[in-house]
Amino acid sequence: MSSAAVPLPFDIVGFDLDGTLLDTSGDLTAAVNHALASIDRPTLTVAQVTPMIGGGARHMLAQGMAATGGCDEATLDVLHRRLLAYYESHIAVLTAPYPGCLDALDSLAARGTTLAVVTNKLEGLARQVLDQLGLTDWFACIIGGDTMGPGNAKPSPIPIEEMLRRCGGGRAAFVGDSRFDVAAAQAAGLPAIACSFGFLMEPVETLGAEAVINGYDELLPTLERLAERPR
Repeated sequence: MSSAAVPLPFDIVGFDLDGTLLDTSGDLTAAVNHALASIDRPTLTVAQVTPMIGGGARHMLAQGMAATGGCDEATLDVLHRRLLAYYESHIAVLTAPYPGCLDALDSLAARGTTLAVVTNKLEGLARQVLDQLGLTDWFACIIGGDTMGPGNAKPSPIPIEEMLRRCGGGRAAFVGDSRFDVAAAQAAGLPAIACSFGFLMEPVETLGAEAVINGYDELLPTLERLAERPR
């Protein structure tokens, strides 16, 4: 058996989507700005919106509104619908996988690892963007922020636990770029790997992950090192 075919000690590797697998910052910024412009708010740069991403579209928009003049729930409700409608129609204009991502997924699959996505993005939108990029078939399951019902998105461990159930159980790790990802993984008993290139709300070193990667070329060696740690 070639070394490339040697199974990894992790049966399942789960991934966050925005800021982890995909750089969605350009399209999400455009959607936020479309909503803000509809009520004559100033627009935001990609650099301003990027740290707002991770808690779902409504959370992102609320931060964008707060940064441009304040946020009330009634207006947020209206703009949230406008944002989602725009984003659904412009979901993969600028979005692309991070460098090395596809090679890493290919290597994991070749070594028998089951892959999954657990995101705070609405499941329908997550599936749509993955479909448009031709990536859906990589993943045994795709769990969105609404999949498990209200209040059960990350940082709740519930979607991570559901990932384990749908993937058939086994030793697992989770890769993400936010405190939501790290908290959810660790609450479900999984080691978390943080992406320094993601949509960081704070310095990556403060997230409390078991490991940090600076690019996808580091993912497999990092998983191998984590597997050597006592459980």
